[in-house]
Amino acid sequence: MEQNRMSEYQRNAIMTATPAELTLMLYEGAIKFCNIAKMAIEKGDIQKAHDNIKRAQDIITEFRITLNRKYPVWEDFERVYDYIYRKLVESNMTKDIDTLDEALKYIREMRDTWKEVMRLARTQ
Repeated sequence: MEQNRMSEYQRNAIMTATPAELTLMLYEGAIKFCNIAKMAIEKGDIQKAHDNIKRAQDIITEFRITLNRKYPVWEDFERVYDYIYRKLVESNMTKDIDTLDEALKYIREMRDTWKEVMRLARTQ
């Protein structure tokens, strides 16, 4: 019963979120999946690590696909997303926590930058 309420809450949060909030949710999701994968690697649960790194990869792929190419800065974002994606793939192949931490560092930086953009947009 409690799980159903949580799922309903999450569904409502997603359905009522702005595009900016959805982007933030995706960054948060990628961070969460990387952290779950790190714990799984530490426990030797290779399948759980793989599944969660793959989820993070899917989010980064979504960011890359939806980049708005009419702004010159898209190429900078593409380079960062490409780097993160390659680090995620490498960490998934090797199950190396340091490599996963490298990807996670950049995902957090992108998330923090996005939060700042949202804050600045609200004040204008």
